[in-house]
Amino acid sequence: MSDAAITGGANAPTIASDSAIPAEELDRLTDDIVVALKSVYDPEIPADIYELGLIYKVDIADDRTVAIDMTLTAPGCPVAGEMPGWVETAVAAVPGVQSCAVSMVFDPPWDQSRMSDEARVALDMW
Repeated sequence: MSDAAITGGANAPTIASDSAIPAEELDRLTDDIVVALKSVYDPEIPADIYELGLIYKVDIADDRTVAIDMTLTAPGCPVAGEMPGWVETAVAAVPGVQSCAVSMVFDPPWDQSRMSDEARVALDMW
């Protein structure tokens, strides 16, 4: 489906090298998508969803559509119905992105090992 991917976990983007999108543009898109993801916060935890490790996969297709697999800290999260829309809105606003679709996944289940050091510090201060 896509030629470039950003993966969560260690919060370090991984980009496939076979994209038809020029490298400079792909780098900009990747950086801007990460910034957009970092603008969405879990309302119950003082950290953004990217640093929390809730983003499992981001695929950037050659036509610049973006597909995101994400999870929640718990399946019963009170904003489960709203958060995908927040993510779609934030990423779709990135210049060059044609559209964004978010899928909720719960396998593997989220755990605190997916969080970045930045998120751990925010939680410790909370």
